[in-house]
Amino acid sequence: MTIMEAPRSPERRKQDVLDRLERESDIWVASADPEGVPCLVALWFVWDGEALWMATRPGNPTGRNLHTGRRTRLAFGDTQDVVLIDGDVESYDRDEVPDSAAEAFHAKTGWDPRGDSAPYAFYRVLPRAVQAWREVRELPQRHLMRNGMWLV
Repeated sequence: MTIMEAPRSPERRKQDVLDRLERESDIWVASADPEGVPCLVALWFVWDGEALWMATRPGNPTGRNLHTGRRTRLAFGDTQDVVLIDGDVESYDRDEVPDSAAEAFHAKTGWDPRGDSAPYAFYRVLPRAVQAWREVRELPQRHLMRNGMWLV
């Protein structure tokens, strides 16, 4: 990719986002505690076609923030190909998580948090807004989803 490439259409950017959700294994997870203290970590995830599933310890700052705040912003790491996802969070104890989600997570990451000796919880993030852009020329049409509905 160079700055001289033509801007992608919104349809192409949506497909690129969906491709990354299938292909990538790590995503940046931003959350905040009730006092507004931010936390940013990278977590493994799996995309089920509707939502992202992640796992972390429920007692760490990210686990607590996702559980109590019930909202997050997710981002892929490349600053030249930005994807931001704002989503609503549902928490699941490892005994409550749907088998299909836990098994998909295990298949993608090679790790099953349900069998770990430390306690882990699963977090389902349902996207409410998606933005994607490469360079400044794609900024005007960066919004691909609003209020949980794809715009393209």
